[in-house]
Amino acid sequence: MEFGVALPGRGPMASPDQVLKIAARADALGYASIFVTDHVVLPASMARSIYPYSTTGQLPGGAAQDYLEPLAMLACLARVTSRARLGTSVLVIPYRHPVLTAKMLATIDQLSGGRVLLGIGVGWLREEFEALGSPPFEQRGIVTDEYVRLMRTAWTTDPVTFTGRYVSVQSIHVLPKPARPGGIPVWIGGHTDAALRRTATLGDGWHPIGLRSSIRLAPEEYAASARRIQTLAREAGRDPKSITLSLRVPMEVRPRQVKAPAGERPFFQGTAEQVAADIRAYADVGVTHLVFDSTHQELGAVLANLDRFAKDVMPAFGRRRAKASARAVRGAARPGARRRQPTRRRQATR
Repeated sequence: MEFGVALPGRGPMASPDQVLKIAARADALGYASIFVTDHVVLPASMARSIYPYSTTGQLPGGAAQDYLEPLAMLACLARVTSRARLGTSVLVIPYRHPVLTAKMLATIDQLSGGRVLLGIGVGWLREEFEALGSPPFEQRGIVTDEYVRLMRTAWTTDPVTFTGRYVSVQSIHVLPKPARPGGIPVWIGGHTDAALRRTATLGDGWHPIGLRSSIRLAPEEYAASARRIQTLAREAGRDPKSITLSLRVPMEVRPRQVKAPAGERPFFQGTAEQVAADIRAYADVGVTHLVFDSTHQELGAVLANLDRFAKDVMPAFGRRRAKASARAVRGAARPGARRRQPTRRRQATR
């Protein structure tokens, strides 16, 4: 089992100083991955769209909030981290021209020594599609599939030729290639049947969001969707074992001296022993990579929770904590601190 951290990309925690401190701490503590999220603009009116992860259908925090651009963030993270893989959770593929996206991601992969993971989604915000001049909202699924195929072609061939319905290129050099042969792993976000089918046919991994008010994906639900992916993968002539199963959830390891709140305990929120038991429940249905959102909106509380999980939960799952003293961790948290340059490591393409 591997563990990752989703950075706060919007709202009061989305300041460069705070985000970089969280990323540096996660990297120093031995978390396997660090993820950023994506919106380019937030229209003042989103009345024609439904946010899928809330029972109200509305984006928490509203439209007038800072939202850090994910590819710019990944480039920065490539230089202030040295161990963790760097991913998007998720990049809305129709928002950007696929050749430019492929070029930027390949450059970031080179900067990071081959650590980029591309989580992708089709998007939900119709008004944002219109504001960006993206392809029609109703066609976002087939657009995403085509763009991903072009991006993979750009990562693995030279010169690049591709003919599609929405984009075509003829004999162009798109260099440099990603650091890893075979290109950047692509994890598919979403929980709908279309997302499961996309995972089975195109994805190197499945990366849904779960345990929200509107979308649970409790272990038995997750297991059913995983079985669906495996069936579809076999029908497509793919080995289901080649597809990584991940999940992004809120997580809090409650300090021992803090009394448990009343009511039903949410998954991944409780004592270290309770959180470890939840991890095992998802491991039993095939999950091998968990990505954690913070339940706090204060930097000190976010960092303390990362520390507790790394100290009290992570060792039970074979993840060795980074051998860093408290002084080293504090130094890593400073965005301007000097760091060892990342070395290129051989990684299997998922």
